[in-house]
Amino acid sequence: MVGNMVSPVDTFNLLSNYSTKISAKKFFMLIKDVKEKMETENGPFGTLNVIGRLIEAQPTGKAIIVGDLHGDLKSLLKILEHSKIVKKLHSRKNILLIFLGDYGDRGTQSIEIYNIVLTLKSLFPKQIILMRGNHEGPPDIMASPHDLPMQLESRFGKKSIAIYKSLRELHNYLYNCVVIRERYVIMHGGAPEKVTSIKDIAFAHKNHPQKSCLEEILWNDPLQKQNGTFPSPRGAGKLFGKDVTNKLLKLFNVKMLIRAHQSCPTGYQFAHGGQILTIFSRKGSPYTNKYGAYLQLNLPQYPKTIKMFFKGIHKF
Repeated sequence: MVGNMVSPVDTFNLLSNYSTKISAKKFFMLIKDVKEKMETENGPFGTLNVIGRLIEAQPTGKAIIVGDLHGDLKSLLKILEHSKIVKKLHSRKNILLIFLGDYGDRGTQSIEIYNIVLTLKSLFPKQIILMRGNHEGPPDIMASPHDLPMQLESRFGKKSIAIYKSLRELHNYLYNCVVIRERYVIMHGGAPEKVTSIKDIAFAHKNHPQKSCLEEILWNDPLQKQNGTFPSPRGAGKLFGKDVTNKLLKLFNVKMLIRAHQSCPTGYQFAHGGQILTIFSRKGSPYTNKYGAYLQLNLPQYPKTIKMFFKGIHKF
């Protein structure tokens, strides 16, 4: 059914309605399809270049970036509608849709979020980038509460065991990092302290838990004033200063770190003198942010001031 949809309107309606009707079999097959697609993503891939779990992209076209969703279906549908991304994807325009991770948990519609996001990836595999958040992390650093298994069981009963196992396998193929050359480095959490090469980040999942790079990518948060790193009150990852950000930006020869992971009252927040932009798309309990936000970037043009970035930040 999905593969036969050709109209942008029909596809949007499908994404809006199909999620509430999906069967255990169809959901399992969707996860399997996306996992198989992502297993083959390596080297040149459309307009992208894949190294391990890192994607490099040229600064051409546009990118839409979505922060933490945590089972907030209403916010995701609002973003899809407001950005007109489905129509743009159908038109084959040079556009990327980047999800920063944390798809499930803490919201009541995690299954619907996964269904829509994975359907988009299945339909437009070379334009949809799925990143890994701390709620998709390895078992030893998995976020808590992790209520996705309970939601699956409530919906699918005994069949939820195989579905959850397949989802956890898929999590291993989600991306650690996206680099827009000469512009942005994009991660879920933040800058890891002791990286010396791009491969440290591209293969952080392979070196976990012997090295802390993956944990920091998924869990780190920026400090506003101090330099260096400090233990995080989250219980995993670190708090990192502007010197760590500067080192990361220099390593990738880029100007800004874009990340998610932290709830912001207005849906977004700058740090480290404008070198970090946090985007958070989830609204509602247990978070207290009044607004969610998503980001749209015209990649060839790097905004020269923070004020100019506001044109691409969409609050809702």
